[in-house]
Amino acid sequence: MELDYFNNFGKGTLPDHLGIKVTGTGKHELSAEFTVAPHHLAPNGYLHAGSIVTLADTACGYACYTNLPEGANNFTTIELKSNHLGTAREGVVAVTARAAHMGRTTQVWDATVVDKATGRTIALFRCTQMILYPK
Repeated sequence: MELDYFNNFGKGTLPDHLGIKVTGTGKHELSAEFTVAPHHLAPNGYLHAGSIVTLADTACGYACYTNLPEGANNFTTIELKSNHLGTAREGVVAVTARAAHMGRTTQVWDATVVDKATGRTIALFRCTQMILYPK
């Protein structure tokens, strides 16, 4: 799928509100980013964990959608976990999601969130997607 597809797919939803842009796709992989703005920050002035989780979950979700098994029509996140190792107050925060398990009923995706300028890891994320089929 083309980058434009994803960058229009989420119009008017949370990823759009946070300014998340898909920057690359590949087999079992997807990259995205946002530029840190005041609405990404917690009241203490640091990057809000919810902003990071949304970025990572969006990348994993879009990647899952592009890799649905034959006959599947959608997915839903059934589990997620994140380890927050750093933060950012400005600049671009980027994520790369990669498949860890590509089953017929579930997929597991890992994502690494980094400060794009320094390459420093901000968070590690993992989610499990349940694959949905028409009834």
